[in-house]
Formats: sequence, C-alpha cells, structure tokens
Amino acid sequence: MSNPASSKGLLSAQNSRLEALRQRHSVLSSRIEEAYKSPSTTDFYLRQLKKQKLSLKEEIEGIRLQSNEHSGHASA
Repeated sequence: MSNPASSKGLLSAQNSRLEALRQRHSVLSSRIEEAYKSPSTTDFYLRQLKKQKLSLKEEIEGIRLQSNEHSGHASA
C-alpha cells in the first residue's frame, strides 16, 4: 500500500523536475534560434543542440506519461 504523503512528495519532485526540464528545453529553443542567425554556426553545433532538445522532450514526455499512468489517466 502506498503512503499518501510519500506519493505527494514524489509528485512534487516530478513537477519540479518537469519544470526544470521545460526551462532547459526553452533555453535550448532560444539557443537554436540564435544559432540559425549566426553565420559562424556549424551544422555540427546545431545538430548537437537539436539532439539535446529532443532528448529533453523525450524525457518530459516520459515523465508525463508515467505520471498519467500513476494517476489513472489515459492519454491517446
């Protein structure tokens, strides 16, 4: 049986983690936009930024889906 206080703490930690990931995702979006404007930006650098952004997006989605499973919500 799960402890409600423990579950609440876990949700709070997940929400904090999600917020941090979303902020990093937003920062990377800005960096990518700026990189496109700079003529000295290399394709390699852009690919690295995009990979980081995609990785964050996947992590955010994984946490969101996991959270929905635990709360009993189904998302299509």
